[in-house]
Amino acid sequence: QVTLVESGGGAVPAGGSLTLSCEASGSVGLVAMMGWFRQAPGKERELVARLTRNNATRYADSVKGRFTIARGNAKHTVYMHMNSLKTEDTAVYYCNLANPFNHWGQGIQVTVSP
Repeated sequence: QVTLVESGGGAVPAGGSLTLSCEASGSVGLVAMMGWFRQAPGKERELVARLTRNNATRYADSVKGRFTIARGNAKHTVYMHMNSLKTEDTAVYYCNLANPFNHWGQGIQVTVSP
């Protein structure tokens, strides 16, 4: 059993910043990737950013240059620093861990107001 606990969401005005964090616990095993997905109302879940075991990163084109994913000091912890937030970043953000099976957090709301 793998548990992912997300924190750091909230409501900010456009141009603001937030940092999301995710901590994994349980039978994590060998982690291939950790990352963040998001789902806006009426849209499919999409990859936002991910970090592999070898520290390779991948970002959605829409967040490049604004979001940064980083590994935390604690084992199996990942952060995503979100700057210059836009209204279109409003979504529920989900932490993902692949070991290689996909595990998901419960989701955390990020709301960016005009």
